[in-house]
Amino acid sequence: MEFDAVLLPPRRARMIAQGLWHDRTINDDLDACVASCPDKLALTALQVEDGVTTRFTYRQMAQMADRIAVGLARLGVGRNDVVACQLPNWWQFTLTYLACSRLGAVINPLMHIFRERELSFMLKHGAAKVMIVPKTFRGFDFERMVAGLQPGLPDLKQIVVIGGAGSNSFEALLSGPAWEDEPDAQDILARSRPGPDDVTQLIYTSGTTGEPKGVMHSANTTMANIIPYAERLHLGADDVVLMASPMAHQTGFMYGLMMPIMLKAGAVLQDIWEPKQAIALIREEKASFTMASTPFLTDLAKTVAESGSGVPSLRVFLCAGAPIPGPLVEQARQALGAKIVSAWGMSENGAVTLTQLDDDDERSIHTDGCPLPGVEVQVVDVDGQALPSGEVGRLMLRACSNFGGYLQRPRLNGTDADDWFDTGDLARIDARGYIRITGRSKDVIIRGGENIPVVEIESLLYRHPDIAMAAIVAYPDERLGERACAVVVPRPGKSVDLPSIVDFLKAQKVAIQYIPERLVVRDVMPSTPSGKIQKFKLRELLRENAA
Repeated sequence: MEFDAVLLPPRRARMIAQGLWHDRTINDDLDACVASCPDKLALTALQVEDGVTTRFTYRQMAQMADRIAVGLARLGVGRNDVVACQLPNWWQFTLTYLACSRLGAVINPLMHIFRERELSFMLKHGAAKVMIVPKTFRGFDFERMVAGLQPGLPDLKQIVVIGGAGSNSFEALLSGPAWEDEPDAQDILARSRPGPDDVTQLIYTSGTTGEPKGVMHSANTTMANIIPYAERLHLGADDVVLMASPMAHQTGFMYGLMMPIMLKAGAVLQDIWEPKQAIALIREEKASFTMASTPFLTDLAKTVAESGSGVPSLRVFLCAGAPIPGPLVEQARQALGAKIVSAWGMSENGAVTLTQLDDDDERSIHTDGCPLPGVEVQVVDVDGQALPSGEVGRLMLRACSNFGGYLQRPRLNGTDADDWFDTGDLARIDARGYIRITGRSKDVIIRGGENIPVVEIESLLYRHPDIAMAAIVAYPDERLGERACAVVVPRPGKSVDLPSIVDFLKAQKVAIQYIPERLVVRDVMPSTPSGKIQKFKLRELLRENAA
């Protein structure tokens, strides 16, 4: 694959001169861990369904990374080849990324909720050469799904199955044989290591254009974010990071996979969110930090309060993805005894703004934090002119962690000649430089931290034989922040109900989390004189009906 990360070269000299890019890769950090603390516990991974826990020291982690890297090379993977990985938070996810980094290959993390519709586009667009999946997870057969897609994916040469019984199993091809001891192993590993500006991650984000966009990141862009993030949160080698947020999102990938290695800290992975299990893990592993969306915080605080089983080691819970309700901050502080930090970020940059540890709780309730070092933000009007504090406008940012661009979509990069990136969000900035996201100019619904691609779902609903007009809008939900409601106008003489819509979208192989959970049927849509649907009126309608 040829990567067009056009946003990286123009700012390299400035980023290096300012000390914001560190010119190292995850290989350098893993090697440093092996040199200084080889027998320290690096990774603990729990598979909730079967109760299996797997552990690696840093020495064992490096050895397995080398083993899998040589195994991938045996499958034809080399520099700039894409390895797609549709896995829960299993140890194989972490080790596959480290192995790709040894080879100069690019990992493409894919959410395990994705099904045929999402995957067929992403795997083809990213030209994935290898796809790694579980045989089954939560009752779904991933091997069968991807095998059905493979004939339409000319670049996909190999499907590797974790827990499979055949010759294509992860165990047989990658993690079982002692590939690192083969005569040519060290030559393979030595000649393939990437540089800090090479693309190391391709991660897809749901947008408003009707198709996902492939975000390209290098070691320099990701590490430029993780280092100040850890410093602001006072995280170091003595910390243990619990990660139950999916590592196929930047939250899990950057702060649950990469950050612990960079800090020489410990990581604990949980593949299925279950608050009682999370409490047990925090207590057993002495986890001190975690990051997740609001529903995770709600569940954890409620379960701790109800069970009376405290989490004394937990020092910080960083909550992002949606505003944190005021009562929840107070409840969580009392139940968990941890500092609740609010934050805002995006796949293109990682976390951009965080509250400070010494801020009062009101800052976490009413703001999304202030910029990390190396980040500038401004709010502008429709003409691009900066607005004074307190006024709402388009949020622009200029960051050392800004991505390299969208794969094969440079026209969508949204970054001007001065490196200002249009986030697509609306916000205000207060007198102290703290931001508050007030809305989205992008038409996206965030359900429990998961972006719902509104335009894509709407376009599918327009194919429904009984629907004349369709719009997807958000309605508030106490636990998930938002859920999706379909507002439709039926064709003359036809009727539509929610079960028929659900069945229709399932037949289109849409991820369950993307399917609307509420339906409103109308005779007409509110619209502008030009015919554009006025979604703000639909949102008002939903709020009035809920009152």
